[in-house]
Amino acid sequence: MASSSSLEDAVSELMGSPGGQLLNSARDYLRKRATALVGLFLVGLVVGFPIAKGIVTWLIEDQRLPDDVKVIVTSPVEFLMLQIQLSASFGLFLALLLVFTESTLRGARHPLVLERFRELNFRPPKPSFSFVLSIASSLILAVCGILYAWELLTPMLFEYLSNDAQQAGLSTQWKLEAYVGFILNLCIASAIGFQAPVVTLLALRIGLVEPPTLAAYRKHIWFAAFVIGALFSPPDPLSLFLVSLPVIFLFEVALSLHRIMPMKSA
Repeated sequence: MASSSSLEDAVSELMGSPGGQLLNSARDYLRKRATALVGLFLVGLVVGFPIAKGIVTWLIEDQRLPDDVKVIVTSPVEFLMLQIQLSASFGLFLALLLVFTESTLRGARHPLVLERFRELNFRPPKPSFSFVLSIASSLILAVCGILYAWELLTPMLFEYLSNDAQQAGLSTQWKLEAYVGFILNLCIASAIGFQAPVVTLLALRIGLVEPPTLAAYRKHIWFAAFVIGALFSPPDPLSLFLVSLPVIFLFEVALSLHRIMPMKSA
């Protein structure tokens, strides 16, 4: 009984802490918005299904494949399941977009966040020109990352990988799911990696980290970029480097921009 009471006290203390209050807020939000989130997911699933079929059909056209490469299915339902996976991902994206948007708009007004802003002597962000510019920059960089992956990485890697296999005397027949997943992973990894300048500048501007601290941990940040690249990029060393190096370059660009851009007082 004593141990049970101690456990209850520990849980009560944990839930009463700032982190526990945030967890309670997240739980209450999910309960209130569960219907909207499930609805958005189902809408994305239904709307995304024919779109997914069109995308897959477009990707497997001969002019987008390397020479002597054929895309095959290894089970009767592989094409159908791939469409379901893609449309489900689209529905999940819509639900997460709602969560992210409402968290951004409401989270900055949370008492715990406001207290942290006061400690940093920083005014909470408002829908100003700078805020809109940050959102626009993030979207533009995401598009640039996708174009980088599609126009440069995908043709280069496909040509290299197919030639390497053919020179070894192997037949280059790629599974449909693996082929489409390879392209999507590259695009997603590049879109996320290209957010490095926005994240770095925001962290520096609101005072979450100081430039000397980033400079001191530059090697660690570079290593983290390679780790993140390994998590999101396809599992080959060339993809890892081609995804991670632009992230490091953009991080350094953000540091340079912070040095030359004047800081505005809060």
